[in-house]
Amino acid sequence: METKFIDLTNIKGQQRVVEEKVQMAADIICRGGLLAIPTETVYGLGANALDPDAVRRIFEAKGRPQDNPLIIHVPSAQWLPRFCEDVPPLAYTLARNFWPGPLTMILKRKPVVPDATTAGLDTVGVRCPAHPVTLAIIRYAGVPIAAPSANTSGRPSCTTAADVAEDMSGRIDGIVDGGPCTVGVESTIVDLTVTPPRLLRPGGLPLEDLQRVLGEFEVDRAVTAPLKDGEQPKAPGMKYRHYAPKAPVTVFTGNPRRTAQAMAQQLGEGTGVICFDEFASLFQGHETHLLGPAADKEIQAQRVFDALRTFDGSGVTEILAQCPDNRGLGLAIGNRLKKAAGFHVVDVEDENIVLGITGGTGAGKTSALRAIEDLGGLTLDCDAVYYELLNADPALRSAIAGAFGAEVFEANGTLNRKALGEMVFGNADRLDQLNDIVFRFLRPELERRIAAFPGKLCALDAINLFESGIDKLCDCTVAVTSPVELRVRRIMERDGIDEKYARLRISAQQQDDYFREKCDRELSNTAQTPREFRETAREFFARLIEQIKEDKANGRK
Repeated sequence: METKFIDLTNIKGQQRVVEEKVQMAADIICRGGLLAIPTETVYGLGANALDPDAVRRIFEAKGRPQDNPLIIHVPSAQWLPRFCEDVPPLAYTLARNFWPGPLTMILKRKPVVPDATTAGLDTVGVRCPAHPVTLAIIRYAGVPIAAPSANTSGRPSCTTAADVAEDMSGRIDGIVDGGPCTVGVESTIVDLTVTPPRLLRPGGLPLEDLQRVLGEFEVDRAVTAPLKDGEQPKAPGMKYRHYAPKAPVTVFTGNPRRTAQAMAQQLGEGTGVICFDEFASLFQGHETHLLGPAADKEIQAQRVFDALRTFDGSGVTEILAQCPDNRGLGLAIGNRLKKAAGFHVVDVEDENIVLGITGGTGAGKTSALRAIEDLGGLTLDCDAVYYELLNADPALRSAIAGAFGAEVFEANGTLNRKALGEMVFGNADRLDQLNDIVFRFLRPELERRIAAFPGKLCALDAINLFESGIDKLCDCTVAVTSPVELRVRRIMERDGIDEKYARLRISAQQQDDYFREKCDRELSNTAQTPREFRETAREFFARLIEQIKEDKANGRK
């Protein structure tokens, strides 16, 4: 079969051309053909939902089990009474709030919807996609379009027309290219035929948004575990192993830093990795696909299927994947990853806590760090780690020599701090250049040292905590502050310098307001002695650690 390619991307000011192409696509639907269509979630493999023969061709082209029902796509809520019985008012409320959009509602079907579409169920899933091209095709065709994801059954879903062509070229009549999908995971499915309503599949509409309108609802067991043998799925994606690449997948859940550390310890020669951007440095030498920043679930949703599909062109023998938490789109992303893994999930205990400690000279950071050690914590002085790296890592020395010249090193290879200081201090651009080099090597080293102490409380002492990006490694950042007059007195006593020089050193650093604004918490030091402050700090950190543990247990940062 020749598959016709219909390009409807970036067509501006060509209304007649657009109408002709939309009509061409609609004609394929009307004559019982199969047409891949773009939506905001994933690409769908569409057919006339009212034509049993056309619908059966969907199952044949995908290799889809016959008991896996399809979703029908309509252009508005006004079409609901044509195909659904006893439509509850709640359906129209949800449609007003979320249609067009990534929400599918399970409703009682009318006899006009054939058994082939619903897998023999007396219910049908209905949604209105948020893509102008597909909405236009539905209107031109005048019939609802049944459309599961346009991939071979079991494989990761398609988010571009090129993905569809890879799986379906030669099997279907046409592919409409409407550009890449903006959401990237399938629709959220909620069953409105039961009370309270039941979530059957998490998707592109976050539960938090749905709950604000829906109120009370239940979550089906199939969201977090596979159906048992003999159970019939009521909606797509509930029963069978879905979204799976050729290599077996293992999903790691828990704190992102801890899951990355756990994955790094299980790497084999043929291991591929799906990880958050921040942890890529742990997997050097392995094929790695970045899911996006750990905090950006919109990007993760857009990338998850592409990451899974891309491995099929490689030689990896297993895939280890980081999983976001269940908040927002994270529930849908995690659901897709876990189904790709056949629910082979490693739940990494979230016991490791990393604190970032910063503040100006004389504020009392040393006493604060000793208090953390009193609580059994590991403290890492970032300046000390940097100088250790200078002695141990020839790549770091080479990078500094390449930027500032070989003369910044002595004949024995040790750094000439005075020579380097004369180049960078007083020259902001050169100082930034040095910092960029140092931070590039320092952060991965800190990650490795933290990974060597799984489950341990760690504190990172860094004056440039935020400038270096080291704060991204931390569960919580703490500013140690103190009144200037107390800091001056402490520096004079500690370093044996006069008042003028002590004030000069303080003025050369960021002031307390800077650290207060940047950090999550403030530990103020007004104590008269280091011992007194150390006791205060110990109590502060003990409370903070308990709060962090509680927040993590409840899914909060």
